[in-house]
Amino acid sequence: MRRGSWGDDGAAGLHHLSVNGIVRTATLLEQGVTRGAISGRCRRGGPWQRVLPGVVALQSGSLSTLQRNTAALLYGGDGAVLSGHAALGAHGYDQSASKGDVLLLIPSTKHRRDFSFVTVERTWRMPDHLTRGTLRIAPIARSLLDAARRTSLPDACRALLTGAVQRGDVDVDQLAEELDNGSCRGSALPRRVVRELSDDAHSVAEIAAQQLYATTTLPLMVHNKDIIGADGTWLARPDGWIDDLAVAWEIDSLKHHFSAQAHEATMLRRARMQRHGIIVVTHLPKQIQRDPSTVIADLVIACEQASARERPNVTYVQST
Repeated sequence: MRRGSWGDDGAAGLHHLSVNGIVRTATLLEQGVTRGAISGRCRRGGPWQRVLPGVVALQSGSLSTLQRNTAALLYGGDGAVLSGHAALGAHGYDQSASKGDVLLLIPSTKHRRDFSFVTVERTWRMPDHLTRGTLRIAPIARSLLDAARRTSLPDACRALLTGAVQRGDVDVDQLAEELDNGSCRGSALPRRVVRELSDDAHSVAEIAAQQLYATTTLPLMVHNKDIIGADGTWLARPDGWIDDLAVAWEIDSLKHHFSAQAHEATMLRRARMQRHGIIVVTHLPKQIQRDPSTVIADLVIACEQASARERPNVTYVQST
């Protein structure tokens, strides 16, 4: 396409090359549009405008959110993915859609700089993106945590993450896993918020676990009791304890996701019980809710194993 074929009708002959009215300068050049023609049309008061380096809008005036997001992806190049509030807006979060800045994820091997409304994050952990129309966006959990890591106000961070959990778009386990695998930069506040959410989830899961156990014919289980060894040494305080068989049941708190120290403490406590002959059964909160039959089967097997061995000399402290 040479200049004479498009110069008289403005951008009409070029719109098929664009995405949502946005096009790379390189694409225009490939079609025979000269640099001078591009500069002339992007001058002040002209029919086009430069949006980002190497990216042009085939219109003047304000751009829509969709066009800004499209421009960011074209600026990032192949493989770039929207995250943070820009992606959340595409996921249907109206409040996020109203925010002007765009977070763009690109592979760590590529180089782009922050420019105008676009913040670029180079990452070795590119997400498996989703497609919404013409946009490539990160999954919900990644988008939420990328937005939360850039939120400085506790209440705003809390509202963002709590709202997503309440909507059912993500659960606390997924947030904790994303935090565990993601960047530590800016993660202190979202870690604190997810820790709060995990405490709530753990409490709810404990109640659900007790209700589930009550449907079985397994031996009596008591809850949240201190277990001591033969010499009076404190061993642990499991969520559930079958004293007849010395079987402990732990509903894993998600706190072990938040620091190596918390995870280590959990592992040491569990190993201490096992060294004293206690059989330990562990489940995640989501297993209690989503797969109760497997949870019961695990408990049945643990009780059978406990019945087949000599009961260790441990006991629990009765409430006073």
